[in-house]
Amino acid sequence: MSLPKIGFENLRNLRNLRTKFMSNIPSDLKYTKSHEWVRVSGDTATIGITDHAQQELTDIVFVELPDVGRNIKRGDACAVVESVKTASDIYSPVSGEVLETNRAVVDDPASVNSESYGSGWFFKIKLSNPVELNGLLSPDDYKKQIGG
Repeated sequence: MSLPKIGFENLRNLRNLRTKFMSNIPSDLKYTKSHEWVRVSGDTATIGITDHAQQELTDIVFVELPDVGRNIKRGDACAVVESVKTASDIYSPVSGEVLETNRAVVDDPASVNSESYGSGWFFKIKLSNPVELNGLLSPDDYKKQIGG
């Protein structure tokens, strides 16, 4: 008996199933429809991209971050991620001043793939309008959005 051949289409389908059912969605974060996450501590928000987003992008090869001191409005394109597959703008989920950027992801973009919720964060922002957090998705709402 011979085993069936697994073509590229079948591999892509397996990857899609993995993405759908295995995306990590921490319960202590807020999310955007455009796949950014927000972790709030006091008046500071840490921002990165979700596990689902990094899986869809595949191997990340370049990250460009906003300048420290820049004032950003919610919805502004403020960073760029490039993978072997595509380039994507990163949009700020909240308004405020950029306090810190994660230079480690600029030096090692692949860390976003391996640690999207940990050392793969992008920037920290001092919240200028904390009420904006109320407009973000809960973990359950984000899970529904990505089909989980």
